[in-house]
Order: sequence, then C-alpha cells, then structure tokens
Amino acid sequence: MSSISPEIIRNCSRCSHELPLGTLACTNCHALVHAGELDRIAAEARELESKKELRQARERWLRSLPLLPPDSKQAIWVQDHTRALDHAADQLEPPESENKWARKLGPVGPIAIVLAKSKAVLAAVFKLKFLLSFAAFFSLYWALYGWAFGLGFAALIFIHEMGHFVDIKRRGLPADMPVFLPGFGAYVRWRALGVSLETRAAVSLAGPLAGALGAVACWGLWLKTGNSLWAALARASAWLNVLNLIPIWTLDGGQAARALSRLERIGLLTLCLILWVMLGEGVFFLVALGAGYRIFTRDLPPTPSLRTMLYFALVLLCLGLVMRALPGTGFGPR
Repeated sequence: MSSISPEIIRNCSRCSHELPLGTLACTNCHALVHAGELDRIAAEARELESKKELRQARERWLRSLPLLPPDSKQAIWVQDHTRALDHAADQLEPPESENKWARKLGPVGPIAIVLAKSKAVLAAVFKLKFLLSFAAFFSLYWALYGWAFGLGFAALIFIHEMGHFVDIKRRGLPADMPVFLPGFGAYVRWRALGVSLETRAAVSLAGPLAGALGAVACWGLWLKTGNSLWAALARASAWLNVLNLIPIWTLDGGQAARALSRLERIGLLTLCLILWVMLGEGVFFLVALGAGYRIFTRDLPPTPSLRTMLYFALVLLCLGLVMRALPGTGFGPR
C-alpha cells in the first residue's frame, strides 16, 4: 500500500488530472495551472500600459514568466512584448542625464534638452526620405508610362509596403516608414527584437496580402468604369506581388519560406506548378522554381508552420484569381 502526499500532487481545475508539484501546464488538457494569477497580472499590466507607465507594465508582465512553460506561445509573446515596451519607454522618457543637466542649467535647461535631442531632430528630417523617394519613384513611372499609371502604380506599391508597416506596428514593434527605390521597389526597415520565424513570415506576407487587396480594388474599378487603366494597374500589381513571393533572397517569399518545413515547401512548389499550368502565367513557374530550390536548403525551421503555409497559399490564390479575371498576360494587358 502506498500514499501520495497532497502537497506533492494536486488536481487540474479543468479536467481533474493529477498534477505533480511544480507543473505549469496540465499534461492532459494543456490548461495553465496558474491561469487565474496570470489573468490578474495581465489585467494589472494592461492598466499600467493604458496609463503610459510602460516600465512598470514591463515589470508586471515579467512576473508572469515563472508561471508559464518556457517554450509556450504565451511565454514567447510576453518576452517579445516586454522588449517592445522597453523600446517604447526609451522613446517616451528622456535620459536621466538630460533631466540632470536641465535642473543644473535652470532657465536654459530646455535649450540644453533640445540640443541634446538634435540627433532625434535630424532623424525626423531624414524621414523626409519617404516623401522624396516616393516622388522619385512616381517620376520614373510617369516618364515611362504616363502620369496616371505612374501615380496609380506608386500608390499600389505604397499600399503593399503599408501592409508590412501596419502589421509590424500592431505587434508593438518599431518600424520606419517605407523607402522607395525607383526601378527596384520599396522596403520597410524594422527591428524584429527576437520575434519567432512565424511572426517574421506573417509580417513578410502582409505586404503581398495588402497588394492583392489593392489589385482587387483596381479590378473592381475596371469592371465598374470600363477604363483600361484600372485593368493595367490591377494586373501590374498582382504580377509584381507574385514575383515578390518567389522564396529566395530578401524577397517577401524568401523571408516567409524560412518558417516552412520541407514538406510545406513541397506543397508550395506543387501549388505554384498547378497555378502555372491553369493560368499560363510564367511568374508562378518562377515561384515554383524558388520553392524547389528551398526544399534542399539547410534553413529548415525547428517546427512546421501550417499557419504560414495556408497564409502563403491564400495570398497566391488571391493574386492568381485577379490575374485570371483580367485581360492580357504578364506585367500588363496587351
């Protein structure tokens, strides 16, 4: 006969499964053992965030880590969120040295702070590169295809880049406004702060998704007005976004493919070959070639990401449907 001390074993509040002391999640139903305490900590941290007390909120979030399994999604999220809070707090709070000099210098203290922040002022000036690069981008395509197509095409590229920007910002991560490279495209610079491969993939695919929505909008305007300009813009946007999904180098598809397992990369290859045969659009064959190459590279993730695969497939299918509904082939209509 044996007995187990109640101090060593307790039961899960959800499924009544026995839990050894120190267990953080039920092995039967995966419920978090300290769910109540975690909810309380989260509520307190969010309240502090709403009051802009970001340092205190960060410390409160960190109290939840010992109560979470280290490899759980919740723990990873807390780590990412606290890094973002730390960065945001740095932006809101002037360095202690600035406060010290402001107190010592008395009436001229504000001037000292402005001078100390001259780097930030210069950074704000450099943000004009967004407007200047956009103007240069528009000018190039105006010269090539006329002002109407040039403006519409530049706007569609802007929509693509804002897809990245908005997705990054909603995750609480720092990002710069898009910079346009005439003749090449555009990019959004951001700081990943240790986010997971799946999150990086989602940010990368958010741009082509926004581009697909922009192409759909132009397609709808073409159907409504009959103006071939909208058809040309819709096809150009759809084609370029598919091209950007080739899973190589620093293209969006290349970043997203890092989260895909070998089997998922084979699935991507198969889908692109089917779209190539059905639509007759050579750009899907280029994506298939890239997927075939990534099957043999050694950058496989530790775990598969079905969510990324479905996201990738959804964007490709959406772009393929737009191209199927439009006249012409390739970058623009005949």
